[in-house]
Amino acid sequence: MVKFNDHVDESILVCVYYGPNGERLIKRGHILAQLINCPMYVLTVDPLPLDEFDAEKAEYIDRWKELCEELEVDEFILMDNESRPAVKVIKEVAYSHHVTQIVIGQTPINRWEEITKGSFVSALQREISSFIDLHIVSVDRSIKSNSDTQYEKGVRGFLQYTEEGYELSFTRSKRNEYEGIFYKEIGTDFNNGVFKFVCKGITSQVHIDDNKVREEITQPPNMDKE
Repeated sequence: MVKFNDHVDESILVCVYYGPNGERLIKRGHILAQLINCPMYVLTVDPLPLDEFDAEKAEYIDRWKELCEELEVDEFILMDNESRPAVKVIKEVAYSHHVTQIVIGQTPINRWEEITKGSFVSALQREISSFIDLHIVSVDRSIKSNSDTQYEKGVRGFLQYTEEGYELSFTRSKRNEYEGIFYKEIGTDFNNGVFKFVCKGITSQVHIDDNKVREEITQPPNMDKE
């Protein structure tokens, strides 16, 4: 149910994009919405259509929706298959919902850089009205594994089979055999890290060393190749 403040009309929009920090931003926005007793909306923008989301992105979407229901957020807005810059979409949603405050996350290299060029914050400030306050929440770009190795935010990738074994690729091709998420180790100039993928409903991961898979990829049990 939409909430209204008795003293001033306020409305909050939280923008999240791909990664574990989305929950933190939603919770931060919820605290702010409770303090001023106003409606809150959560927005995510993606250039891909929903049916092309990888398993990990789809899992984030489901978790954000669940969290929004738990916190009684007024609306979770998914703008998929978007060719427009994210700042244009945010501006449109903010104006249509009479938003007065926007909450976004910013990493050392902005998390929205995949769909915009330059500084996302500066671009958004140029788009939105001076009557909209912008709250920038510092978030952590890296994730940690059980061994405490730090990785950058995951990016979509593929594994191609060559005469020398499987290799990492970031280009769509008929030669791709697996699609998943690549987590690059922080502090390396080479593509070293972990590649996670789902095959026949089974989640697997392999280590990548300079673009190459350094271990055997086994098919799920009882799976016959055609």
